[in-house]
Amino acid sequence: MNTSPNKYPVTIARRAEARQVVFDDDYLRCELQDGRVISVPIVWYPRLLHASREQREHYQISPGGYGIYWPDLDEDLSVKGFLAGVDGQ
Repeated sequence: MNTSPNKYPVTIARRAEARQVVFDDDYLRCELQDGRVISVPIVWYPRLLHASREQREHYQISPGGYGIYWPDLDEDLSVKGFLAGVDGQ
């Protein structure tokens, strides 16, 4: 019998490091170094939703791969936030 208060504990076995970001009309897709792809609705991030294609494509991945920054939009998002389902609103 499991008496822990967290019935489904979450353990991340691998580091989640961003490799590339790709957009379509509805989603931001973050490709990770290990091959996983995280898709999140772009409507969660109003700055990205209303940005031009050029602004969306001008991003920087942090040296450790843990975050993505769009300097033209002053938008800074984390891979951990994508995995946790955290929206920007």
